[in-house]
Amino acid sequence: MSGPENFLAMLAAGRDNAMLRYALGNEYLKLGEARTAAEHLRRAVEHDPKYSAAWKLLGKALAEAEAWNDALAAYRQGIAVAEARGDKQAAKEMTVFARRIEKRLGLKSDD
Repeated sequence: MSGPENFLAMLAAGRDNAMLRYALGNEYLKLGEARTAAEHLRRAVEHDPKYSAAWKLLGKALAEAEAWNDALAAYRQGIAVAEARGDKQAAKEMTVFARRIEKRLGLKSDD
């Protein structure tokens, strides 16, 4: 088994958690299946709302699926989570990605 199959088998065995959903989202993103990736990443942040890496990957998956408003919302939530946890690098990266989407949508940045 390769790609998401191993992780799907773990999920089927009842091992549903944030890390597993993150791994599934990452695998589906690698396969170019952004919408499926986003579904798993949404579950990851439901399991652990403070998982800043999952918020970042969720934003990326939604952006790749061209769900711009949802991607922006994910990045904004991820920025708040990362800043609260002191994860400055993740917050900085998501801020850059969020600004790109704001520009694409014709929105003004907060600052």
